[in-house]
Amino acid sequence: MVLLGTIVNGLAIVVGTALGLIFTKIPESTKTTVLQAMGLAVVLLGIKMGFESNHILLVIISLAIGGVIGESLRLDDHLNRLGSWIERKAGAKKEGSVAKAFVTATMVFVIGALSVVGALDSGLRLDHEVLYTKSLIDAFISMIFTTTMGFGVIFSAIPVVLYQGVIALLATQIQNLFDPEQLRTLITELTATGGILICAIGLNLLKVLHVKVLNLLPSLLVAAILVYLLQYKQAFLNVFSFIF
Repeated sequence: MVLLGTIVNGLAIVVGTALGLIFTKIPESTKTTVLQAMGLAVVLLGIKMGFESNHILLVIISLAIGGVIGESLRLDDHLNRLGSWIERKAGAKKEGSVAKAFVTATMVFVIGALSVVGALDSGLRLDHEVLYTKSLIDAFISMIFTTTMGFGVIFSAIPVVLYQGVIALLATQIQNLFDPEQLRTLITELTATGGILICAIGLNLLKVLHVKVLNLLPSLLVAAILVYLLQYKQAFLNVFSFIF
């Protein structure tokens, strides 16, 4: 079953959230300390991922173009309205908590090499080992996030399943679009671009900055397109030098 690893990953987040709800009554001072620790860890993770880039200019361009697209679509505003609606229905005590938990958890769970590589392995070889490993990690992280940010973490299972599911189902087509070297480049640059977004999430958790991370999300798609175009760079340069 192509989507088995993805489904297990989504269920792991749900289970982790359920376990985290048991510990939500811990003292506020403890929650604050744990949340700050998570913020520092997320910043470190994002920096580590960002340093993996071999084409830093591609990452910068992707973030710039992606930011323009995201601001034009007002993705952050739409999500906050959705979060507010869910909060009203669920009777959340703290305004903005659901949206914050959803965005933070989604970005951490979706961005990174494990999501892409695991989904490709599922789609191409029906090998779910990478996603099983990711499921264990995500279950633990979702439990920790839930204790500090609340039940909104559970909604991150939806974009995780959709994102990894689409990659798994389109794995053959993706493999045909990129040669093996460019596929490695794609994973590396997506990881690096995503690392910047994760770093921004960490800074938000630490209340150092307020970055509209969701408005930067289109940068991942821009990065993928630029990596695809990078395949034809040498051919373009050859034609350009021949003409001039």
